Amino acid sequence: MDRPDLIASDVDGTLLTPLERMSRRTLDVLGRVHGAEVPFVLVSGRPPRWIPPVASQGDITGYAVCANGAALYDIGSDKVLSVRGLDVVTLHDVADAVLTALPEAHLAAERVGETAHDQSVPQFVAEPEFRNPWDGASPPHGEGESEPVSRAAVLGRKAIKLLVSNGGMTSDEMAHAAREMLGAAVDITYSTNAGLIEISAPNVTKASGLAEVAELADVAQRDIIAFGDMPNDVEMLRWAGHGVAMANGHPVVLASADEIAAPNTEDGVAQVLERWF
Repeated sequence: MDRPDLIASDVDGTLLTPLERMSRRTLDVLGRVHGAEVPFVLVSGRPPRWIPPVASQGDITGYAVCANGAALYDIGSDKVLSVRGLDVVTLHDVADAVLTALPEAHLAAERVGETAHDQSVPQFVAEPEFRNPWDGASPPHGEGESEPVSRAAVLGRKAIKLLVSNGGMTSDEMAHAAREMLGAAVDITYSTNAGLIEISAPNVTKASGLAEVAELADVAQRDIIAFGDMPNDVEMLRWAGHGVAMANGHPVVLASADEIAAPNTEDGVAQVLERWF
């Protein structure tokens, strides 16, 4: 493709090193991207409250597509611009179906306020038995996170995504079982294969979130390059004018991309962007 008019990148496993940092090479190319006034958009499964620590590393101040497309966040103004969430009735219906398919699973929910650090309500709530796959324990009770709560409390407010954990299964196995039960009623994806799936409102994906950004930025779909590594990136890579999978990516992502770049441990995003910047 010609030099892209907009760059979209997944965060974990793509833009960041395994130590959750941007390498010197990545920072250098980001500086040239900013100098050329080409928008650089973070597109992540992360909620808005987890975006500023990433954005600040690379002086990224534009848009971030968060929670797999469920929330659009303006980094520079610290404002959540739009939300496509799951209402309470839908949350209960989805939870009933998921727990029928996955009776050993446990639930958590991500919520969002008007800003990334809105403390009017806890932004993350989880059952006591919920386990995240990164440290094998319940999430730390940090900013925006509550102490463990009942299942009724998890499902008691509108959420941007429902998270389902089951340490005895892979995420791929869980997603297959949940899709068999729910069909197209919601969007089901995952960003790790270690027993966690993420459920959003129907047709809410990173692609739908990036399309919203493209409209706001007045950039044509064909002029967008996107980078990713996990199944929650597939729709975005297929939608963008040029989709790039990281070599460390999931097989389904590699099969969906127009190009396979070097892994995130070898500055794959930077290597591709250096063609133009």
